[in-house]
Amino acid sequence: MNEEQPAIGTERPARRSRRRRGHAAHTEASANPTKEILVSFEDFDPVVAVVENGRLVELDLDPPSSRRLVGNIYKGKVQNVLPGMQAAFVDIGLERNAFLFVADARPLLPGGVAPTRLGIQDVVRAGEEILVQIAKEPSGSKGARITRHVSIPGRYLVVVPGADHVGISRRVGDDAERSRLRAIAEGLRGDGPFGLIVRTAAAERTAEDLEGDWEQLLATWRAIEEDAQRAKAPAILYQELDVVQRMARDLLNGDVQRIVVDHRDGLIRVADVVRRVAPHYAERLELVVPSDGESLFAAQGIEAQSERALARKVPLPSGGSLVIDQTEALTVIDVNTGHFVGQNSVDETFLQTNLEATEEIARQIRLRDIGGIIVIDFIDMDVPAHRKQLLAALEQACRPDHSKPEILGLTSLGLVEMTRKKARQGLREILTKPCPTCDGCGRIAAEGVLAHRARQLIRSALRHSNAEAVLVEVHPDVAALLIGGSGAAVRQMEEETGRSIFIRGSSECRSDEVRIRSQGDRTAVEAESRPVREGQRLELRVERAHASGHGHGIAKLDGYVIDIGGGAAHVGEVVMVEVIRAFRTYAKAKMV
Repeated sequence: MNEEQPAIGTERPARRSRRRRGHAAHTEASANPTKEILVSFEDFDPVVAVVENGRLVELDLDPPSSRRLVGNIYKGKVQNVLPGMQAAFVDIGLERNAFLFVADARPLLPGGVAPTRLGIQDVVRAGEEILVQIAKEPSGSKGARITRHVSIPGRYLVVVPGADHVGISRRVGDDAERSRLRAIAEGLRGDGPFGLIVRTAAAERTAEDLEGDWEQLLATWRAIEEDAQRAKAPAILYQELDVVQRMARDLLNGDVQRIVVDHRDGLIRVADVVRRVAPHYAERLELVVPSDGESLFAAQGIEAQSERALARKVPLPSGGSLVIDQTEALTVIDVNTGHFVGQNSVDETFLQTNLEATEEIARQIRLRDIGGIIVIDFIDMDVPAHRKQLLAALEQACRPDHSKPEILGLTSLGLVEMTRKKARQGLREILTKPCPTCDGCGRIAAEGVLAHRARQLIRSALRHSNAEAVLVEVHPDVAALLIGGSGAAVRQMEEETGRSIFIRGSSECRSDEVRIRSQGDRTAVEAESRPVREGQRLELRVERAHASGHGHGIAKLDGYVIDIGGGAAHVGEVVMVEVIRAFRTYAKAKMV
């Protein structure tokens, strides 16, 4: 197989999905479930979507500003030990110290259980350097939660150094298969100081497959131990996989019929990972090239579904709706009948709406990656059998969720309580940010999302124009993302469209506003795009020293960079400068 042109799957244009309406259609689809994984490289950073029966159920991406932290392993230094809180704060090199609770600090006893009598002061001390792993991402003003019970996941196994037990995924239901997998795992670990968890993907795999995974995980742990000996805290020793690698490790199972990629170079990257991690899925890879400028996610309805995943109100097929309100520690979901009046009795109407809601609630919790405490206010039902049927339906709907939600039952007020593991930022935290105008009471799209929308508008404008060049004006924060480091992002868009694209930041633009200022001849548009001209004098505040260390300072004019000779000595001051040369994304100036 040629690495330049991977002969995998079939190339074909993207087709718009037609989702059937109504509860009957959904029931019919559920009887013959289909599962696909779509990987989009439209904005150069991969986004993975999991689609079941044509409906989006998971969306995985690495935030534009940072990689995911959960799973990272660090050598940290204990800063404070607080017996009153039974916790310690540990410096692992992040902006805020990480939080280590006593249960996560105690050593494991045989069987994977931590001793309960030891206090935090008995297991760590201030100034001590310890090995820890992030168990929960930083959130709001809280630092990351960490644990000393390190685990390293592979394709089929999870290695737990310091433990001595073997666990089998609950999703492996066959007793004979569980016994076979346990015997293989016990043979692999022997008497070594390791626990093993056998993952769902290990079902029906050979002993050789599991042994290969074990050896790779063991080598990874040995490398971590060696790095820990040499490193000085705080230091990162192991970084969780990127989104494509996570997809191959965690999502490829027997239910996946297709893996669809929308970019040739992206297909090479995905194919390389799949061949190494799950080679028997390589033949299920397909290249689907978007046609008429429409993206793969737009053609398959993924963008529309992900937009609705940020909405407070979610419609149900029969006419009812869900209202979802999220706070930092609690999510409340309210079920409403809307204009659905049913056909028989009021009890049957309420039951049908509630049963329909269970499927959508499970999907929304999984898609939004909601964690913590979840309270659901279903429509009140007086028939005890209906309540029992409702809880069973909710349990069944949540079964595909790999975060294993726990349904605690009905309260005396008729509310359903459940919990779900919260380890990372949810979709809302990744795709939106607190609104600076309302001090966090509402939310607006994050710059990465706004830049994505701006790129779509630019592509659309150029598809309907013969102009050589276009000048686009956006908010300075969005302009910085559209331009990219050293202009890399805008150059990539120019290669894609075959046109010249000029981006100008303007503080007069709202963050979600895109203005097409000019189209036409490249020379004329470029001249109009520059916010300064040679010989112009300006009063500017020097924001920082230039990274080159040659004494230059950096100022900005609506996001446009001004490189000031000798400005490093005047950081924080307002100085008068004269523009010497003006370029597309920055200008050089001297102080006068």
